[in-house]
Amino acid sequence: MTLTTPEEFEFMPGVEEALRHLHDTGLLIFVVTNQPDVARGKLDPLQLRRIHDRLAGGFPFDGIYTCLHDDPDNCDCRKPKPGLILRAAREFDIDPARGFMVGDHQRDVGAGRNAGCATILIRRPYSGDSAGGAQPDYIVRDLPDAAETIIRLCRPEPKGS
Repeated sequence: MTLTTPEEFEFMPGVEEALRHLHDTGLLIFVVTNQPDVARGKLDPLQLRRIHDRLAGGFPFDGIYTCLHDDPDNCDCRKPKPGLILRAAREFDIDPARGFMVGDHQRDVGAGRNAGCATILIRRPYSGDSAGGAQPDYIVRDLPDAAETIIRLCRPEPKGS
């Protein structure tokens, strides 16, 4: 389902808590999203801005990066290309290889791989077949599970282990 108004947006259960938990560990959190319905004339750019404002109102993201193009535009920002991830990395002076791309579609996994990030796929019926696509490093059931995976992977090993 494509959102067309800010009123349709709501966080799924556990998402806000998971994002806060990640944020509290000191991690930067970005949204990287394809929005081809703008290019297709199905979504007004002002409505998209209002949706993003509502999203950011629920959580203080470090950045929201949006591709407004469609596949035929062949831009460098449309996932699975890594343009938006690399832009965030440049703007915040961070190394993508030390980051994670979490998403629910093969395009997300591809973008993360292409940027050099570790990848986490949230398995959904529409996620796409991994055969022929980029293989995720981790597969999880939801964003809280992804957050726990990231925190576990970022936690330093105890000395003497």
